[in-house]
Amino acid sequence: MAAKATRAVGVDIGGTGIKAGLVDLEAGELLSDRVRVSTPEGARPDDVLNAVREVLKTLAIEDPAIPLGVAFPAIIKDGQTLSAANVSDEWIGFEAEKFFEKGLGRDIHFANDADVAGIAEVRYGAAKGVRGLTILTTLGTGIGSAMIYNGVLVPNSELGHVQRGGHKRDAEAWTAYSAMEREGLTWEEWAARLQWYYDYLEFLFSPDLFVVGGGVSKHPDRFLPLLDLKTPIVPAKHRNNAGIIGAAALAAD
Repeated sequence: MAAKATRAVGVDIGGTGIKAGLVDLEAGELLSDRVRVSTPEGARPDDVLNAVREVLKTLAIEDPAIPLGVAFPAIIKDGQTLSAANVSDEWIGFEAEKFFEKGLGRDIHFANDADVAGIAEVRYGAAKGVRGLTILTTLGTGIGSAMIYNGVLVPNSELGHVQRGGHKRDAEAWTAYSAMEREGLTWEEWAARLQWYYDYLEFLFSPDLFVVGGGVSKHPDRFLPLLDLKTPIVPAKHRNNAGIIGAAALAAD
């Protein structure tokens, strides 16, 4: 049934918010309002599951024939979460997909949040039809990444955790949008950090396109013009909805 689906539900679990919506799989657009609740403090598994139940109840979509995809900020292999960035350490080595399927009483597809955002942009957005290597980065509570080569996802890239030589903090701790808010940086000061970060990714991977997603992608005019890169860099078309749309698309696959 999922292979013939024209609609699917996507749930995007982030460090500060949990968002969900019903997605038109042909257009790559939300058919419903976006539903959002705050991520529970500590982001422990039981609390996150209850929050996901809440957003799904608000959507009022109970038909199990409609595919359901869930995006989560962690390295994910075979439904198991292998890391815990900005969520409880209880997720490390946790059978997350089975946990959500049991808790929700239905099949789901569980994937990394940045990877699904990359899928949304390559199928429906800023990276559609782009050949070569696209690197999507989500700038928010942390930095997520997705690497897509000729339309094929290379999962779990975790480029937010590249190390800074001679420093104790990785790129995410120094360069995420949360760092600007936490340290009271100006857009210009933050852009200087982004310049270092994208310069470094450019040197490592020689990409053909950078796509910037996450909450800050609502304000691309405030920082993208301040960057000087060889690689084109553009905001995600679906911005903060990319995780919902990509999770739904992968669930339908």
